[in-house]
Amino acid sequence: MSAHPPASPGSTLTRGMVLLFAFCCGAIVANIYYAQPIIELIAPDVGLSSTMASLIVSLTQIGYALGLFFLVPLGDLLENRRLMILTTVVAIASLLGAAFTDQPNVFLLVSLLVGFSSVSVQVLIPLAAHLAPEESRGRVVGGIMGGLLLGILLARPVSSVVADHFGWRAMFIIAAALMAAISIVLALTVPKRQPDHSASYGQLLASLGTLLRQQPQLRQRAFYQACMFATFSLFWTAVPLELARNHGLSQSEIALFALVGAIGAIAAPIAGRLADAGHTRIASLLAMLFASLSFLPAFIHPIYSVIGLAVTGVVLDFCVQMNMVLGQRTIYALDAKSRSRLNALYMTSIFGGAFGSSIASAVYEHGGWLWVVIVGSAFPLLALLRFLSASQKASLATA
Repeated sequence: MSAHPPASPGSTLTRGMVLLFAFCCGAIVANIYYAQPIIELIAPDVGLSSTMASLIVSLTQIGYALGLFFLVPLGDLLENRRLMILTTVVAIASLLGAAFTDQPNVFLLVSLLVGFSSVSVQVLIPLAAHLAPEESRGRVVGGIMGGLLLGILLARPVSSVVADHFGWRAMFIIAAALMAAISIVLALTVPKRQPDHSASYGQLLASLGTLLRQQPQLRQRAFYQACMFATFSLFWTAVPLELARNHGLSQSEIALFALVGAIGAIAAPIAGRLADAGHTRIASLLAMLFASLSFLPAFIHPIYSVIGLAVTGVVLDFCVQMNMVLGQRTIYALDAKSRSRLNALYMTSIFGGAFGSSIASAVYEHGGWLWVVIVGSAFPLLALLRFLSASQKASLATA
């Protein structure tokens, strides 16, 4: 008899399993963000100009988005644990490639592959939603997302400290070793789940368009998160430049700054509980509103400007993470058999993040932090306006 029986709906996730899922998600998704605070160290070493440096971050995110589209839907077709292990093995090879190459084109290519191969987290999260009972699904997803978001937020300070003391290449070697350990953990602990979907891969991909057309809530939540994530990536790609150039912070000091931003990860479990209690609409409204206002501390007295930037980071992280979990809780309720594909479509909002990070260097170089404030505030404001418009239409339809 197999030590890992197939997962079935209604299976109970223990607290230990939720914590394990959270750790794995955080460790894997961190791969996408290690390069973000150290692009100024990487770029000259591999022959990239300062204006091209942010391509490292944006290509990693684009690779992640491509993985979401082409790999994550397979979670509705293939055995989930095997799919996660295979993608993690590719991540190990990609991270080692980043650690040892000194060619700009090769480094950009492996950056794309690092993102592409880090999507196993987006197979693991729908699996957890599948295992969790309906009444606690938001709390379970929120708890796992808390681990994922801690991975995102802690990746930057860890990367800065490692790069400061051992060089930037050491960070990718360490990440590859961690992925090797994670692949063993996945193999030994994650329950098997063989979906009952019988379509071909081509039919599976074609069904993405059908789901997108049929689910207006999916389209809306993806748009909101794309705008929010664009601001998130813009801020965290530009703020190390501002801290290093205008405030004289070292890589280790920038790491401490980024560590403060990790406080925002507490939003995930809070959002899950709010969604379970039926407060998705008001929580979404507040998340987008406060994200729009989060850059205002930049206008305080210059003496306290670093504190103002830290406040922006905490508030922005909190709002972005809350909006993400609220969106996931909403889309997982749409169709249980299509959760991997719904998650893939929702999480392609990562393209918003790729856009935010890709313009970060250019925005900062041409207009300084003021331009970052203006552009960063505009994205969540756009999401808020769309949200209010959709809410008004929904109210009129039910009147």
